[in-house]
Amino acid sequence: MENNSNNLNQANMPMQNNIADDEIDLRELFSAIWQGKWIIIAITTIFAVASVFYAINQPNIYKSEALLAPAEQDQQGGLGALAGQFGGLASLAGVNLGSGGGVDKTQMALEVLKSRQFTSDFIKKHNILPDLMAVESWNRETNKIIYNKDIYNQAENKWLREVKAPFKPEPSMQEAHKVFLQLVTANTNKETGMITLAIEHVSPYIAQEWVNWLIQDINATMKKRDVIEANKSTNFLTQQLEQTKIADIRVVLYKLVEEQTKTIMFANVRDEYVFKTIDPAIVPEQKFKPKRALICVLGVLLGGMLSVMLVLIRYFMNKK
Repeated sequence: MENNSNNLNQANMPMQNNIADDEIDLRELFSAIWQGKWIIIAITTIFAVASVFYAINQPNIYKSEALLAPAEQDQQGGLGALAGQFGGLASLAGVNLGSGGGVDKTQMALEVLKSRQFTSDFIKKHNILPDLMAVESWNRETNKIIYNKDIYNQAENKWLREVKAPFKPEPSMQEAHKVFLQLVTANTNKETGMITLAIEHVSPYIAQEWVNWLIQDINATMKKRDVIEANKSTNFLTQQLEQTKIADIRVVLYKLVEEQTKTIMFANVRDEYVFKTIDPAIVPEQKFKPKRALICVLGVLLGGMLSVMLVLIRYFMNKK
């Protein structure tokens, strides 16, 4: 019995020693941190001041957004019916009616909105390159944009930025496209199908104006595309009518010409061709970002963590 108790005591000895070692290590860590408390306080203070300075110097960014609904594409219904009724005959005539499996017009419009071609045309049409690439801040009292003097001279309408080749003082449309995509967001609600189109800018008035322009221009662009396509299709179908004598195929072609005519009429009488505005964009009164309090808190936390790590690394390096 005595031997067994001795064996148990010896078996428990390593566990007790490990616990004791852990307690010593934990106390040692706290001791090291306490010894380096002034370093921790100094570094954390520096980070806190730097984060406050950074947050204060960040310009306010305002976000204006509009709620849009996909416009009803009534002309698609006729083509769908034709596809089911005359799909076989239409294929004989070399005409593809489609079966509803194509790209959704609303989704296509959103992709066009983000494209380089549309963005370039939008920037040139509304002459917004300085407001996009050279803006520094916004004066609330005068409602005027303040431009970065090292980049753009507003009085002379001259670009002054210093860049290396292949870039030029005046930003290219490729550069402008990248910056523009950072300011514009278009999110689709999967449950309702509604689209939220938003613009972020230092000026709330410019943000609202750009949202309205985007809605107008994307509707006009998609309308123009469909009208051009419908006119080309009508010309082609008319030529096919003149060449074929088969009655059933002529019926299909007449129906197709009728649908293309409806498309053109539908586009000409409707301004909100792809998107209907449910809730128009407004001039936001409150800033969207930056979150200055959050920036300061993160700066203090980052400074605290880095200073503690530095103190512990120094302590264990000196101990070795």
